[in-house]
Amino acid sequence: MGQGTPLDNLFALAAHHDAGAHPGLASICSAHPMVIRAALDEAHAHNAPVLIEATCNQVNQDGGYTGMTPESFITFVQGIAKKAGFDSGRILFGGDHLGPNPWRHLPADAAMEKAQVMIAAYARAGFAKLHLDASMACADDPEPLPPETIAARAARLARVAEAAAREAGRPAPGYIIGTEVPVPGGATHALSAITPTAAADTTKTLHLHQSAFSAVGLEEAFGRVVGLVVQPGVEFGHSDVIRFDAAAAQGLTDWRNRQGALVFEAHSTDYQSPAALRALVEGGFAILKVGPALTFALREALYALDQIAGHLCGGYHAGSLPATMEKIMLEEPGNWRAYYSEAPAEAMFQRHFSYSDRIRYYWGHDQAQKAVLALMQALGERAIPETLVSQYLARCYDQVAQGQAGATAPDLVRAHIRLAIAPYSSACTERER
Repeated sequence: MGQGTPLDNLFALAAHHDAGAHPGLASICSAHPMVIRAALDEAHAHNAPVLIEATCNQVNQDGGYTGMTPESFITFVQGIAKKAGFDSGRILFGGDHLGPNPWRHLPADAAMEKAQVMIAAYARAGFAKLHLDASMACADDPEPLPPETIAARAARLARVAEAAAREAGRPAPGYIIGTEVPVPGGATHALSAITPTAAADTTKTLHLHQSAFSAVGLEEAFGRVVGLVVQPGVEFGHSDVIRFDAAAAQGLTDWRNRQGALVFEAHSTDYQSPAALRALVEGGFAILKVGPALTFALREALYALDQIAGHLCGGYHAGSLPATMEKIMLEEPGNWRAYYSEAPAEAMFQRHFSYSDRIRYYWGHDQAQKAVLALMQALGERAIPETLVSQYLARCYDQVAQGQAGATAPDLVRAHIRLAIAPYSSACTERER
């Protein structure tokens, strides 16, 4: 794409697709510092901007589950960028599922008041890509919510965001609308197929939001709706992945090509193949959101290093890190119990190895951070022997052997996560024709 700001690139996506080009944007949905650093390294290698997103449950005015507000999240990411030598002006910050979801146990009026405070904080802090999602029913709402109510609440949130961005001297934000997405974090049951969104439903969503924006005087802001969330037919469960089928989603691609002026945002694209990711972008699903797959790669790398340390470091016992994580998750089951099997052995396997990767909620725990620090200190700055890289981190072996990646423990973690990001970089890069 062009050489403008990351926000310019976001706004230009639809025009490129309307002209027959097919660039995309990968949305990095993680608050883990190692994942963010790997994403910055990947962007630097390709001289590209990077889109980093926070969700309403992860980051909000109450701290979310990360303990960070929108302002502190941006400061956190910018601090990582500074250490990495990455120009923070090349980072586009996005807010995902911004709406009343964290407070849906409250009556709708109270939940929406909280949502308005949250989206104002996002806009003031400098988040310029805002996904308006008021689809979750609150305590006194009917279920499911009428689509007219969802659209009206989204417009209400947009009006608050517009005012907050303007008052803070921020650029006018770009918006994502639509809510037909999988369960956050992946499905909780075995999967065989996912039906893509019907084109008629996509039309209805767009028209309802356009009318709702117009009703509150936001016609100009609606012109900055850059993307529409639909279900392209992708999802993942604990041990299976529904792969993208371009033919099944052709109705959506045809709709976008007729409509123009916007692109689709695809959620839960984790674990898709490189070919599927490229097909998504070429089909108009130009914004690819990925999160659990990156912390899944992080966990793979850390568990591999735990085994390597058992071989190399006297006094370090292989299995120490998984044992610590198991202890934490058993003591604090709130982030996994409702999602995993009731059978003890299966639940234990899922806690560590499920594609839904709910272990990601525990890496910020004090005991987890101490265990990871102990592992990294045990390995220190030594170069891991290539033979052990081959044994435990085989995907990194060629890069290490050819001198394309360092062989210290931090190098290997970043390299392994980058291998999970690389297919997104490739899918989002326009091909020469």
